[in-house]
Amino acid sequence: MTSRLLRLAVAAAALFASVACTGGSPTTSSVQPWPTAVDALPALDANAFHDLIARQKGHPVLVNIWASWCDPCIAEAPDLTAAHQKFGDRVRFIGVDAQDDRSGATTFIDQHEVPYPSVFDPSNQIAVSYGLFSPPDTLFFDADGNLVKTIPGQISRDELNANLQAIAG
Repeated sequence: MTSRLLRLAVAAAALFASVACTGGSPTTSSVQPWPTAVDALPALDANAFHDLIARQKGHPVLVNIWASWCDPCIAEAPDLTAAHQKFGDRVRFIGVDAQDDRSGATTFIDQHEVPYPSVFDPSNQIAVSYGLFSPPDTLFFDADGNLVKTIPGQISRDELNANLQAIAG
């Protein structure tokens, strides 16, 4: 009986940890589709996000890690929007709202007219999994799924366009 209770307690603790780390719901990486609604902000942990990016083979991807409270994120938002208009038919763009709350995130998306989807990562697991610690950060993946460039901090318009051109082909 004690062994059964111990297994039950361990399973409950694992479920609790999964819920706590994903902002309220367990994340199943194998069922996470590419977000289509700009402001849906599905909660993803690092493993689910890595799986999502890996499934984009055949498409280059830009990942921008941002937060609504981040002044450099606000400053680079217009350049990212313009870049999406220019490259969005050849490169998939996705944001990662990190260290934030949903109301701040949806307000940011609305105010800055962000045209591409973002995922929600209040614990910053995704950025940390790439060795990054505070937004903004921008990552460029080629069509083979390889991370080819990481820009920590605010990205300049020239760096953004040059790296997008490099992965867009």
